[in-house]
Amino acid sequence: QVQLVESGGGLVQAGDSLRLSCTASRGTFSNYGMGWFRQAPGKEREFVAGISWSGGSTLYANSVKGRFTISRDNAKNTGYLQMNSLKAEDTAVYYCATRRKLVPVVSSRAYEYENWGQGTQVTVSS
Repeated sequence: QVQLVESGGGLVQAGDSLRLSCTASRGTFSNYGMGWFRQAPGKEREFVAGISWSGGSTLYANSVKGRFTISRDNAKNTGYLQMNSLKAEDTAVYYCATRRKLVPVVSSRAYEYENWGQGTQVTVSS
């Protein structure tokens, strides 16, 4: 069973950048696709970005396309979310998770993910 720990969150100003990390322990991280989701207060968890096990395929929510970049380094058992041009509406707790199945297709559906981390808070002041 893969265990995931997110890090890199913080308080920044609008227009700033942050890079989140998702480090895996136990299991075989490199076998599975992974995704980033976020949840703002009073809102449902929403998909942010996903990446296939190889890193060859990526998918982004329209709200972050062109500003965020998902990547992974399987040798380090770590996934990343580079967030540029941050906006106040990006404020949320960010979670990473791995795909339930060994499939190459990237999914935006939360129910297709498991091994959720504890989350890292990102706060963007305007």
